[in-house]
Amino acid sequence: MMASTALLLLSGCASFSPDGGMSVVTATVSQDLGKNAAALRTSNEAAAARSTTARLLSKPLSADAAVQIALLNNRGLQAAYNELAIAEAQAVEGSLPPNPAISLSRIAGSVEVEVERKIVANVLALATLPVRSEIAAARFRQAQIVALSETLRVAADTRRAYYRAVSARELAGFLAQAQSGAETAAKFATRLGETGGMNKLDQAREQVFYADLTAQLATARQRAASEREALIRAMGLWGDDLAFRMGIALPPLPSRPQSLPGIETEAVRRHVDLQIGRIELDALAKSYGLTQATRFINVLDAGLTGKTFRDKATGEKARERGFDVELQVPIFDFGEVRVREAEATYMHAVNRLTERAVNVRSEARDAYRSYRSSYDIANHYQREVLPLRKIISDETLLRYNGMLIDVFSLLAEARQRIAATTAAIEARRDFWLATTNLNTAVMGGGVLGRGEAARAMSGASAEAPQH
Repeated sequence: MMASTALLLLSGCASFSPDGGMSVVTATVSQDLGKNAAALRTSNEAAAARSTTARLLSKPLSADAAVQIALLNNRGLQAAYNELAIAEAQAVEGSLPPNPAISLSRIAGSVEVEVERKIVANVLALATLPVRSEIAAARFRQAQIVALSETLRVAADTRRAYYRAVSARELAGFLAQAQSGAETAAKFATRLGETGGMNKLDQAREQVFYADLTAQLATARQRAASEREALIRAMGLWGDDLAFRMGIALPPLPSRPQSLPGIETEAVRRHVDLQIGRIELDALAKSYGLTQATRFINVLDAGLTGKTFRDKATGEKARERGFDVELQVPIFDFGEVRVREAEATYMHAVNRLTERAVNVRSEARDAYRSYRSSYDIANHYQREVLPLRKIISDETLLRYNGMLIDVFSLLAEARQRIAATTAAIEARRDFWLATTNLNTAVMGGGVLGRGEAARAMSGASAEAPQH
């Protein structure tokens, strides 16, 4: 009977997957992002990733290329994949029955207590093995979703870093051109002042305009360097790889924005945080059932014991040594405390998951509104503001050359043109950031909202007997 039971349990044991549990990550990343994610666990895999990285860096870097490099080269992400492999090993271990143990010991006194203790412990471990195996499998599924969440987070952070870096570079390039023109105008004003052709007030206006642009350019270059370093960190690059080239301008706006009427439903269905929460609830339910099954056994432990007595035959003192087992029978507590605690823990996780679902719906709506608003603003600058500013700038320059307006009017228009162009670049940057945030709001890309439920699951599953 025991042999057949052991064979049945062994047949249900989990085994290691060929890809170390990466199937969920690779399938989702390939389908939704159009990229490849891989856990680099061999020298051949590392060499293949290095070859792909070198090929992508040999060309001007795009946002998609930056994301792909990060998915292959970011060491923090590889550490998350290592945690997934650890979780798989723990899941396989949790599905295994207790190892048979044979021990020989010499005890002064009866040995029945020790034998009884070992039999009961093995029976309990075997009886709870199916439930503990299901809990271990649920934890592994959770680890897979966590790895996917971390992958999406790295991809989103890299894409944001790319757009910020390119926009900072574009703005620095524009201000460099404006500063060059202002420098020429300032030098010309100085020469005119020396000949008496321009008064000191107009000279000072030209000089301060050039000085302001010089300060703005220095700030823009510093920001561009910092944003580039942020992109480098996201991609995990160092050494010779730092010489990569980026685009000089952000991509143009799409011809029309996306229309997503069912974004709330899509977010609730696909968001990784909610998938993790559902798995946690499943594990909590199994832990709750396990608590009910074993709630009448509170303590089952063995310890060394000794008792001194006087031998009736010899009259000498003697000491009996051996093991003593204490089994607390719940006369006053029939497991009601554990049942109530399990129910409260489960409902705590339910309410946390419900709260997260409500927040995900709200975040999806807000992300879509921000996406549409940023598109409309960027499109307005592109189609209305910048063309009008060019007309005004050209006409102002013609009037200045015809000596119909003074230099102050020309400088005022130049400042307004610079401000409008800067705002247009930032509006395009905000649109592409909003596009990334919209995708993140639907799919997820972090581990927010999981802490409370994860701690609850750990606390509830701790009630399971260990073999």
